[in-house]
Amino acid sequence: MFSGVRLARDPATKDDDKDFSADVVAGLSQRPKSLSPKYFYDAAGSALFEDICLTPEYYPTRTETALLQSIAAEIASAIPKGAALVEFGSGASDKTRLLLDAAPHIAAYVPIDISEDALDKAADRLSKHYPDLLIVPLAGDFTAQLKLPPQIRSMPKVGFFPGSTIGNFTREQALQFLVSVRRMLGEDATLIVGADLIKDEATLLAAYDDAAGVTAAFNKNILVRINRELNGDFDIEAFGHEARWNKQHDRIEMHLISLVDQIVNAAGHSFAFKAGESIHTENSHKFSPETFALLAADSGWRVAQQWVSTDPQFGVFSLAAKES
Repeated sequence: MFSGVRLARDPATKDDDKDFSADVVAGLSQRPKSLSPKYFYDAAGSALFEDICLTPEYYPTRTETALLQSIAAEIASAIPKGAALVEFGSGASDKTRLLLDAAPHIAAYVPIDISEDALDKAADRLSKHYPDLLIVPLAGDFTAQLKLPPQIRSMPKVGFFPGSTIGNFTREQALQFLVSVRRMLGEDATLIVGADLIKDEATLLAAYDDAAGVTAAFNKNILVRINRELNGDFDIEAFGHEARWNKQHDRIEMHLISLVDQIVNAAGHSFAFKAGESIHTENSHKFSPETFALLAADSGWRVAQQWVSTDPQFGVFSLAAKES
């Protein structure tokens, strides 16, 4: 019987404050400048992302949710009794409930997220709806070499990676992540991945530059966080949000554009910007079923089953370890 939630932090996880400072200095010192999208998700950033998911332009969340609703029973039928569901970048865990409702035989849930605030809130909500479910939140960067909680190590494991977060990686990073997950979950595990598919440019650009400016606020919030946590002096209004479609790499790019020549200080360093210079903050790669299957194969997985929504197309893929 579940009697409470304890937030765990993997002992191998590095000090987040030092990582943030070092990564910001490195990213703003290089040309072109860049920042890692994993730092979007402080408490304010996580809340803004939830607001993005409600904008009329941002189709991925509602499309994937509708697809998961229609296939949840089919996915659940392949989940072993007593399995542990391990979610990477769990956020609010809203889509997770579709699987938990369809598969009451799941014994444990391990949400992994870099935001302790998001983990706390999600775990509290889930514990009220699923009192018999063992919930073991794990705070940390899911791209790092995390160790699963000992309570679930002997259970069959199903990984869950929705939201097309796989698209935020470069291909090399995606390969490394998928290899790492296969090692973490074990050879007999299943990994369920949501991935956005290529579509017309207008639909893609609107999804990442909504009329209400929520995505712009989300993008700029990383500068707010630098100011707060790294003694920065970014003038937030001196940067503009821009979404670009990079056809060569099949990805949406998010940038923060310096509107003026300026010098900004953060983490004890100074950074010069020319007017029009950008900070590249995020990629969102789009796939075809064929390119996703190739990515999976190159990382030691195979697509055991796939589901694709009607327009706007979004894919959910069930991966199993490739046979040697």
